[in-house]
Amino acid sequence: MSSNRGVAYVRPGAVEVRSIDFPTLSDPRGRRIDHGVILRVVSTNICGSDQHMVRGRTTAPEGLILGHEITGEVIELGRDVETLAKGDLVSVPFNVACGRCRCCKEQSTGVCLSVNPARAGGAYGYVDMGGWIGGQAEYVMVPYADFNLLKFPDKAQAMEKIRDLTCLSDILPTGYHGAVSAGVGPGSTVYVAGAGPVGLAAAASARLLGAAAVIVGDVNPARLRHPQALGYEVVDLSLDAGLGEQVAQILGVPEVDCAVDAVGFEARGHGHAGAQVEAPATVLNSLMEVTRAAGRIGIPGLYVTEDPGAVDNAARTGSLSIRLGLGWAKSHSFFTGQTPVMKYNRALMQAILWDRIRIAETVGVEVISLDDAPRGYSEFDAGAPKKFVIDPHGLVARGAA
Repeated sequence: MSSNRGVAYVRPGAVEVRSIDFPTLSDPRGRRIDHGVILRVVSTNICGSDQHMVRGRTTAPEGLILGHEITGEVIELGRDVETLAKGDLVSVPFNVACGRCRCCKEQSTGVCLSVNPARAGGAYGYVDMGGWIGGQAEYVMVPYADFNLLKFPDKAQAMEKIRDLTCLSDILPTGYHGAVSAGVGPGSTVYVAGAGPVGLAAAASARLLGAAAVIVGDVNPARLRHPQALGYEVVDLSLDAGLGEQVAQILGVPEVDCAVDAVGFEARGHGHAGAQVEAPATVLNSLMEVTRAAGRIGIPGLYVTEDPGAVDNAARTGSLSIRLGLGWAKSHSFFTGQTPVMKYNRALMQAILWDRIRIAETVGVEVISLDDAPRGYSEFDAGAPKKFVIDPHGLVARGAA
């Protein structure tokens, strides 16, 4: 069991499957860690955040092994691991967190202070997030295993629902965090910007939280067909009719109680001409326009500190032309940053196991092999309304058959 393969970032627009080292119980600086485990990867998903790197929109180095959405089976344990055993099936939060620092103790695991020498917060297979090797591979190491890993209580039951449970590592908690931080509750009217997997997860989460009306918007009409078929209201932002006008056609008023930005820094403008042009502040500004006074805006969409492919010099350092004065005048609350997955994943696991949410159907899960990962990246980048789930060992296909 000494071989391993993983999906590597090669250059802008290209990934490839490479032979890589089998993981060891050591951190990115080579120090032995007895609190870690090695997993056989059961499923690992392609995320929109991965696409930012693959498009060349970050400072990701060539050869970076991608993948922060991981579900796996424990095959080796460090001597200090106490609550897990070989054979356990677990979900891996994309946040690498120590469980010991102030932020972790306050449930802010997205900004752990110990796992990344460069800044607060760590993640697997991601640029500037601590150097932790990604999980789009056959095997991966997870540190601080007792703290980080969510064990599924019944392995057989979990494998029957693995297409849903694979979403617990990131997109479902991220969408849920967006909805919670936006203040969604019973009877809320909600607008979700972006019909990608995180946007759809936010929409499904809004329903789970009791929203009365959930509206999903996107500049890609093809991406709106799926949520519309699932019964969500949709607005087509490639049309010249404004967002407020389209919201008014649905709700009778041009505003919503709550809004979620599931797009992030590669946003495009609105309208027939605007949808062809990148305009990174468009989503945030439009959400301030349609969110009611004293409303809240959740921002799980990714914004970066460095963007080599930005449309202007300001945006290259994450400086956007945001109408903060509008948000101030309307007394809006904004909630940003990486999702603290552990804050939500256990409850969301129960929601899946008890059929309260069918997230795989909502986000359009399509299972592919590890060798098919480059195709998955290419199709996702082209706007395919799917969530590609990599199945390195064929376990998902067998377990959910």
